[in-house]
Amino acid sequence: MKKLLSIGAIILLTASALAGCAGGNTASDGTVRIGILQLISHPSLDAAREGFLEALAEAGYVEGENLEIDYQNAQGDQANLKSMSERLTKNNDLVLAIATPAAQALVNEGKDVPIMITAVTDPVDAGLVQSMEAPGGTVSGTSDMVPIEKQAALLMSIVPNAKTVGILYNSSETNSQIQADLAKTALEAAGVTVKELTVTSTNDVQQVTETLAKQVDAIYIPTDNTLASSMPTVASVVEKYNVPVIPGSTDQVETGGLATFGINYHDLGKQTGEMAVKVLKGEATPATMPVETSQKLQLVINRETAEKIGIDPDSIVAPN
Repeated sequence: MKKLLSIGAIILLTASALAGCAGGNTASDGTVRIGILQLISHPSLDAAREGFLEALAEAGYVEGENLEIDYQNAQGDQANLKSMSERLTKNNDLVLAIATPAAQALVNEGKDVPIMITAVTDPVDAGLVQSMEAPGGTVSGTSDMVPIEKQAALLMSIVPNAKTVGILYNSSETNSQIQADLAKTALEAAGVTVKELTVTSTNDVQQVTETLAKQVDAIYIPTDNTLASSMPTVASVVEKYNVPVIPGSTDQVETGGLATFGINYHDLGKQTGEMAVKVLKGEATPATMPVETSQKLQLVINRETAEKIGIDPDSIVAPN
């Protein structure tokens, strides 16, 4: 079992909701119907879903009693998203989209059902909302944009003599491209050369990671869904070269990354669920409900990984 050190650095960011109305498909017996569309299974997205359902249960919406859940998982194949979106937008009071491609597929259906999003990096750039403050449509929820400048600073504090840093991500994921660009800017500002390599699927991960690990002093991985589902593979490769990996999410640390300063996806999903409750109760509408960001940031260190690659885990501290 991996030994993890988690230091809660609680940072209050945003939390607000405005009045509005809920969806209108509630069954005659009072049962609330919610659809969930998830891009792929990996610890971060699974944790977000679990947090969402926890918030609903705490508000009195219990599956099997007064709540019916239709859960669809595309298993990483974006070709599955359209048919799943068609199904979920037909007869549900509200739909949860987990990850950017899932959210885009639901929005493309053009239905009036309220859509809550989570694990979406940039809802504006993805075309999901007009702005973070005033979404203006049927979509609101939470963004998982991470503090990339602080993560870059953390990487440089761990490997202060690094000359070349790799960035590894799936080029087809819009969210990953945004984070990779921000990370590149931050790392180059710190004086290092950045080498980017991309994958197109989980099948590429081992070979591309091997290629990159031979050329760099450290690797940064965004909150990329393909890489998140392949972190054990990444970890097994980089350990051979003693190359530290700073990933975007805390869950990626648990599955083999060295350390990060990021968000807890269970908490993010729960935050989204609390927003959904307001919509279901008619206390808010997505159009006027600002998109929220995480209310907590944590430094998480995988002590076992640190020891394997010769880094003192106690030397790793949260960035200022």
